[in-house]
Amino acid sequence: MALTFAQKETIVAEVAEVAKSAYSAIGAEYRGLTVAQMTDLRVRARQAGVYVRVVKNTLAKRALADTEFACLADELTGPLLLAFGREDPGSAARVAESFAKEHDKFQVRVIALSGQLLPPSELGKVAKMPTYDEAISMLMSVMKAPIQKLTTTLNEVPSKLVRTIAAVRDAKEAA
Repeated sequence: MALTFAQKETIVAEVAEVAKSAYSAIGAEYRGLTVAQMTDLRVRARQAGVYVRVVKNTLAKRALADTEFACLADELTGPLLLAFGREDPGSAARVAESFAKEHDKFQVRVIALSGQLLPPSELGKVAKMPTYDEAISMLMSVMKAPIQKLTTTLNEVPSKLVRTIAAVRDAKEAA
């Protein structure tokens, strides 16, 4: 069934709105997947905060034109599924990578991250990017390390003195 002009406008507006707030985008070929497999992919994506949509390429090009994902325009050929990572840059890649391991017919064809086009071979690297909470915890551990080392060093001076006095006491008691 053909889409009306109003439906096309709605789809373009929806995809453009999601793309403006997304951190990353993935285009994947889904040809050969069953409806149940696609439903499974959508459920996984929803749980990970990833927006997944199958859009006609001409509509996708219009929707992505004024976003940082305009670099995808030349790569939008054939039947593609678009996944936008809205939680963190690696969320869409993690969903796509885990789904691709289980389904051979699902193939990532293009990755866009912060306006840069990446080859599909970079999927693993993008998937390993930390989430927001993980990045904050890594930053905090780096910031905490010098202070922790300073307090440990300052605490070592009186501790060493106490151990030395205890050793002298034990030596005098043994003699």
